[in-house]
This record gives sequence, structure tokens and C-alpha cells, in this order.
Amino acid sequence: MKIETIKPIGVGSMRILLSLCLITGLFAGVSQAEAGAAPVQAKEPVFKDIKGHWARPAIEAMVEQGILDGYPDGSFRPNEPVKVDQFIKMLILSYSEQHPNLERSWKSSFLDSLSEENRTILKQDYRYFNFKPAMTGYWAKPYIDVASDLNFLNKNRYSDFQANMTRENVAEVLFYTIQETEYLEDEQFSRSIAQGYGDLTSASDREQKFIAESLIKGIMEGYPDGKFGVGRYVTRAESLVILNRLTDKTKRIPVLPQEEKLQRLVPTNGGGQKIVAFPDKKMWDAYDTLKQAGQLRGTNYDLYDTTLRLFKDEKEKKAVQESTVLGTTISKAATEEAAIWLDPSYNTYGITVRLREGTLARNKEPIQLFANQLFSYDAIAFNRWFDSICAEVEAGRPLASKQADVGDYTVNVLVDNTAKTVVFSIALKKG
Repeated sequence: MKIETIKPIGVGSMRILLSLCLITGLFAGVSQAEAGAAPVQAKEPVFKDIKGHWARPAIEAMVEQGILDGYPDGSFRPNEPVKVDQFIKMLILSYSEQHPNLERSWKSSFLDSLSEENRTILKQDYRYFNFKPAMTGYWAKPYIDVASDLNFLNKNRYSDFQANMTRENVAEVLFYTIQETEYLEDEQFSRSIAQGYGDLTSASDREQKFIAESLIKGIMEGYPDGKFGVGRYVTRAESLVILNRLTDKTKRIPVLPQEEKLQRLVPTNGGGQKIVAFPDKKMWDAYDTLKQAGQLRGTNYDLYDTTLRLFKDEKEKKAVQESTVLGTTISKAATEEAAIWLDPSYNTYGITVRLREGTLARNKEPIQLFANQLFSYDAIAFNRWFDSICAEVEAGRPLASKQADVGDYTVNVLVDNTAKTVVFSIALKKG
């Protein structure tokens, strides 16, 4: 350690130092006196009844964003059941942002998540939508109308929009909103997760589907008693947390796949991921084969969910991916020249081939790799049959749809002679 040499202070320097100390002490004394007279006060809650409430941060954050307000008496009533109209209003406003002039507009991320049809609805039917309650008539009508037109809910199913929302009511709205803004998870897997809740059977099969989706997405969760809470009302505070998780994926409760249960994360169109549960080890391994088969085409492929799409070239790949994002109909959209797919829900496999010039030659290796893994010793027989059918259709000779057994599988062949498209749907033989 370096020791600094202390030099003696001269008389003149001492006087200056003493003067500075007096000045500093004077101002320090004033500051301390002010602090003692007026200590820093804790920020008062925006509503008189949320002090110490577990949802206070979420409530105040939404107030700041202009998403919610309280009652005329200055309360928020966080533990009261949320009404249908209140929930729908907060849902719609959650997808918008407030500007400094207090006007609102749709979030760009929300618009990007919608189908082309829904974006057109907003641009045309709701061109002058101002996000404000109606000044005449029923105050919530603007929010309910736009939610209904975007297919977030079917307003004809509600006889009273001022009724309390149950847990399954909320799950239903979440399901249809997710369907329009994201993607639905594998139903078989989501239902398997939901089965862990003891009271699930008290909900209808339709409601169980909604509940399962809300759970697997990490937007809703059960109670410490091991129940989902079928029939319970959702409080105003709970609804805020649910909407936060819906609109902000970073707030969701992660649900991780369990490999021992043949579950895995797969990529989805748009850059997300979903968990898929495979019915058996055979299909689990087939997914790995899909990945290998795609790589045989260099970069002219993509693999989303459990479908491998094979493209002629980068130009076709870009056109198909853009049409998928824009939500155009399949009759007008660009299409891949071949696809190999798995359907875990129905334990089926498939190959779709659109017989354009060079399709078979470009995709022979990926298709044969998949067939070899699936049919094993019977792959030679399948490949010969596959080639003969495709050759007939490609040559323009009309061919009827047919069915045949190949090894342990039944193969249904669907032929569209006009479009020169052949679909091989493959499932384990029954019995």
C-alpha cells in the first residue's frame, strides 16, 4: 500500500478550511432540520382499499396505462367478482397503448398477431374506434362488439354481461383470444396436464378444453388445495394478473416438457415454441427423422409443430412463409412442393406431394429417409408403391384414391388428379 505524505497546513490554508467547514455545516444543518420536519412520505395507493393488497402493483400499473379505473367512492374493490363487461373492457384496452395526449391506439405487436381478416375488420369496421365507453346506451357495447367481431367471444352466448365471471368463463375467453392471436397448444398434452386437478370433471368437456389451454399456456393456475376452482368467481384483482399473463408472455408460468412422458418442445410459426406429447416412442423417434430429412434439402425447408415442409427453392420458401403469416387462404396461397407430417393426436403419419416438374427428384432422399425409419423392413415395398402412384399422377393419368396395408400400417392414398397432388396418410393397422 502506498502511504501518502501528510504536509503541514499553513495558517492561511487553515482559515479557508475552517470557513468551508462552517458553511458546509450550516447547509448540512438546514438539510437535516428539513428532513426532520418533513420526512419522506410513502406513496399513497391510487385506491383507498388496495393498501397492502397483493395485487397493488398490478392494479397501479394498469391505472397508469389507462386500462382500468375504480368506483366513484375512490375504491377498487379488488376482492369482488369481476363482471363480464369489466373483463372484456380490460381485455381490449390491454391490447392498446395510451399516448401522452391520453388518446389510444392498437399495439403494433397485437396487430401483427392477427390474421389478415381481423386486421381488415379493425381497419374498416373500427376505423374510428376510440377505446372509450359509449356515452349513450350500454357503456360496454364498444368493447363487447370489437371483441365479438375479432372472435374473442361469442356475445350471443351471454344473456347478462353484468354477471360475475366464473373461472371457466374466463378460460373460454382466453381460449378464443389465444386462437386468434397466438396458437393453440397440443390438446392431448394440455388435457393431460389439466387432469391433475381434482375438480376438473365437474366441468363440461367443452369447458375442460378451455381450462386445459389456459393452464398449459401458463396464464391460469390452480389453487393450493389441488383444484382448478371450477364454478368459483374470478376476482377483479385476479383478472388483472390473468390479463397481464395473456398480453405479456414473460409473466406466464412456464410449463416444461417431461421427456420420460414423451413430451418435447417444438418450434411454431412466428418464432414461438409449444409442447407436444407423442403417443409412443415410434413417433417420438420419427420427429428426429423429420429434422434429419429437412437437412437433406439444405436450407429449402422449415419445420414447425410436427410438419416438415420442403420447398423447390428459397423463392418458394419465402412466398409460402409470407402467405402463412398473412393468413391467406390455401386456395390462393403459395404452397410447398412436399410435406412430411406427424399427427400425435390421432397417431398418424403422412406424406403430401405436389407433383410439379422435378418434385420427386428433389425430395426423393428426405421422403425415403422418413419411409425407411417408419416402415423398416417393409420400406422397399412402400417406396416402390409410392413411386408408381406418383409416376401415374405426374403423367396425367387419372388415378382413384386407394388403400393398402404395408407391414404394420394401413396407408390411405388420396389423389387430386387436377392439382396433381397425392396424400399418403399412414396409421397403425387396427386389431
